[in-house]
Amino acid sequence: MKLEDQLKNALRLKHFSLRTEESYVGWYRRLVLWHGKRHPAEMGAAEVEAFLTHLAVDRGLAAVSQNQALHALVFLYKQVLGIELAGIHAKRAKQTKRMPVVLTQEEAGELLKGVRGDAGLVCKLLYGCGLRVAEALALRVKDVDLRGGMLTVRSGKGDKDRVITLPKTLQQPLSEHRARIEPIHRQDRADGLPGVALPQAFKVKQPAAADSREGFWMFPAPRPSLDPRSGIHRRHHLHAIHISRELPRWPPSPSVPPCTACATPLPPI
Repeated sequence: MKLEDQLKNALRLKHFSLRTEESYVGWYRRLVLWHGKRHPAEMGAAEVEAFLTHLAVDRGLAAVSQNQALHALVFLYKQVLGIELAGIHAKRAKQTKRMPVVLTQEEAGELLKGVRGDAGLVCKLLYGCGLRVAEALALRVKDVDLRGGMLTVRSGKGDKDRVITLPKTLQQPLSEHRARIEPIHRQDRADGLPGVALPQAFKVKQPAAADSREGFWMFPAPRPSLDPRSGIHRRHHLHAIHISRELPRWPPSPSVPPCTACATPLPPI
């Protein structure tokens, strides 16, 4: 098995999110490419230290990005290769302190007036329930209790569940939205499309839940696509990019050029 596949398996075993998996695999690839495609087992703390210094000095990465690269490579060596990285003394990127932009109630109201469609409803849930984007998008029909006015977040931050009170102003829009997605679920079943993705343990215990109405995404994607983990062509939930496109930046700010280290396409190794 390729080292990259071993890394993915280790991340999934510990229930890391897909975004974290993609990030950690990306840093592994960058390390290998920067060292001339040497295998990580042939390298050690010195090579990792040199790479991290390069990120801070030559690429000018922010401290949070350099720390993420460090955590990814420590995970790779410890959990996959069984090697403890000790004595890393790379030059660290300077920590920056920024004043957060906090919207007033009136500004938030004006902002939410401009959002539309399914993505706009997700934006209102983010504000009304204090959800993270990934948590809102991963909601299923069974997680939204309109009669009880409750919303259940499953496998949230730290892989923990929690129950949140649903704002009354969102109950009617969510009820109408749920009626709109029912034909999508019925059409998927009529077309013989594979059911939605389920957590690994739950998929083994109740495989029929993938086809059920209760297990269907609350915010399904407009069309089926290839599952990035299983490779199955099925309907996934709405992509996060729809939220960022619907929710404008507040207040407007000049565009910042992307980091070249993170924007460089990474060929498979």
